[in-house]
Amino acid sequence: MNIRSDRDQGRKVTSAQVAERAGVSKWTVSRAFTPGASISENARQRVMEAAEALGYRPNLLARSLTTRRTQLIGVVVDQFANPHTQAMLNAATLALQQRGQLSILLNISPPVRSGELLDIAERFQVDGLLFLGTVLSEDIVRFATERQHVPLVQLFRTTEVDGVQIVAIQEHAAGAEIARLLLGEGHRRLGYLAGPDSGRSRLPRLDGYRQTLEDHGLTLAATLAATDYRHALGYQAMHDYLQRTPAAQRLDALFCENDILAIGALDALHQAGLDGQLAIVGFDDIELAASPRYRLTSYQPNLDAVVDSAITHLLDRRIPGDPTLLPGRLVVRDSHRFAGKD
Repeated sequence: MNIRSDRDQGRKVTSAQVAERAGVSKWTVSRAFTPGASISENARQRVMEAAEALGYRPNLLARSLTTRRTQLIGVVVDQFANPHTQAMLNAATLALQQRGQLSILLNISPPVRSGELLDIAERFQVDGLLFLGTVLSEDIVRFATERQHVPLVQLFRTTEVDGVQIVAIQEHAAGAEIARLLLGEGHRRLGYLAGPDSGRSRLPRLDGYRQTLEDHGLTLAATLAATDYRHALGYQAMHDYLQRTPAAQRLDALFCENDILAIGALDALHQAGLDGQLAIVGFDDIELAASPRYRLTSYQPNLDAVVDSAITHLLDRRIPGDPTLLPGRLVVRDSHRFAGKD
């Protein structure tokens, strides 16, 4: 039988043509392109050879009508100015592609009304939603409680919302380890630079940090704040602190909620001629943290492991349960020390 390749004729090749060339049924062609479907190796090989010869590609939208799975995952972000968000986005989309899934990017940064955007994603019949370190607004919480049929997984934040699976790192332990590192350097006046209000979400790194200080008979000496994860706001928070605080009353060390705020704080110290006069530790271990300009001590989340676990929860459609918490590691450089200290 001689069937000409339709790719040479500019027409779309159908599964029926592949089935005819391979000498199998249309359903066998469908099973050959469905991961995990029951089909003999001989039949699958014949289908693949016929498909290659004809230039056939399966219609995923048509298949979704039968399988009720679109292989579309909504990836939700809200902090594009944060380099860690970019790293999460890269890791998540690559991991989804490796599992045969496609991503729909949903940017819920203000002033976007997140509830309306998630409604649109649902109309595309996404197979699930990954929240990459996002703050769960009331709109998102409402969506989660009303759409239990859409699997929802939140990465790197802890939010007590029914229907949302949490996959994060052991942040309480991370905060405690950072506190012990700074105390071991002899620092006694320790502060914290917080990011934007996280609403229902919690960052247990601060709880572990504060609890360890209290275990050593100390309290958090000062809390600085930035309304967004942006370098300029980390810089401004430190600049304002230096302006209003006499030198004799300043902190020994500052744990910053993430690296981009920590780098902003280091630049403010540099601009004031105070390099090394206040110890700084960040969180996320972004690429810039290792720069010789900063040598920022930071806590590195196991990004690939967290993303892999989150996607497994999502694609397996597991019922949400207790948070999955994975270990990270402290990356020790120089910024946690005073200048001149060993």
